[in-house]
Amino acid sequence: MQLNPYLSFNGQCEAAFKFYEQCLNGKINAVMRYGESPMADQVPAAWRSKVIHACLTVGDVELMGSDAMPEYFEKPQGFSVSLQLEDTAEAERLFDALAAGGTVQMQLQETFWAKRFGMVKDQFGTPWMINCG
Repeated sequence: MQLNPYLSFNGQCEAAFKFYEQCLNGKINAVMRYGESPMADQVPAAWRSKVIHACLTVGDVELMGSDAMPEYFEKPQGFSVSLQLEDTAEAERLFDALAAGGTVQMQLQETFWAKRFGMVKDQFGTPWMINCG
């Protein structure tokens, strides 16, 4: 069994996945658009270029996502994507990259359980937890 996070976006999936590819040193493996799917004629013309499914590989984990149709989109809440690192410099780099244009919820800092821990909501509204060591 494999457990994969699946993120929903309000029309920004492609931009978010390009951002995550850069921040996380990952690789986008797949991007399928509504206009390329069997339901192409069932979505508004402006929506056909939006992402119905994307997949980004980071190490041995896949992060997946799509653009939710406007009537189905809900802002993320009640979860975070958690990144576990050993290198404090890399934790700081990742935190700063994800925080750019986003909102820091807890500054990256030493805690009783970690060399560094911080929480940020990125510019696309995805909540992240960075845990180091």
